[in-house]
Amino acid sequence: MPAKPLLPALLAPGLLLGLGSADPAAAARVRAASTAVTVDYGIMLAGVPIGTAQMNGAINGAQYKMDVTARLTGLVGAITGGYGSGRASGQVAGAGRPVPGSFAVASHSSSTSITVRMALARGNVVASEIVPPLVVDPERVPLDAAAKRAVVDPVSALLMPARRQGDLTDPENCNRVIPVFDGASRFDVILSYGETRRVEKPGYAGPVLVCNARYRPIAGHRPDKPGVKFMEENTDMSVWLAPVEGARVLLPLRISVRTMLGTNIIEATRWTQTGAGATTAQAAVAQ
Repeated sequence: MPAKPLLPALLAPGLLLGLGSADPAAAARVRAASTAVTVDYGIMLAGVPIGTAQMNGAINGAQYKMDVTARLTGLVGAITGGYGSGRASGQVAGAGRPVPGSFAVASHSSSTSITVRMALARGNVVASEIVPPLVVDPERVPLDAAAKRAVVDPVSALLMPARRQGDLTDPENCNRVIPVFDGASRFDVILSYGETRRVEKPGYAGPVLVCNARYRPIAGHRPDKPGVKFMEENTDMSVWLAPVEGARVLLPLRISVRTMLGTNIIEATRWTQTGAGATTAQAAVAQ
């Protein structure tokens, strides 16, 4: 990874390629259909509340922007001072996965701060940096050029485009492989349909897809690391996907991952939607 800071001009090519490829019809759809969703989450580890998070997503026709923030609270927060934020933008190119154009994330604690930035062209990484740079480790699986092609960043990975036809809660919308590159490692998140449930949360009431999840490391990881082996063998992971009315996408309502310290659960405490589809969503809650 380059050591010098990534200039805004370096990020521009990915943004221009990602947003500039839309045709006039797509631009018209952007003006006609705009949906914004804010989801507030509580974070628990082994049954103990440890933090909060918020996701803000805007889907404008073929384009999207995602902002995520998280903060540790209580005793854990007081000790670590941990908080972070991430941002991504790009295009929703039909079913499967989003096509990101830019990504940035920053995490802070009482002892360290880390920032990651990436520019992508049609989902291919064209520039990236990590500050401070990664320490060279010969035991890591090398990251080659192929590991940075046709990928999504961790923030964009939260946005799940639905199949072009059928209900948003069609079980097939669970079944997908998400190729994630976070700037340091490349891995797949493999989702498969588990069941459909009906849930009620402030701002959302309706069906959700319960998708089972698996982790498959590809590159940038240390195969002998206990945490990597644990996650690779972990079958106790799931995500609940809620449909976004007015846009053919789904967003996580709940994420559950068994860790070496206990089960980590990130669950929505409030769902707020404005723009296209908001009236339909509000009517469903009122029923």
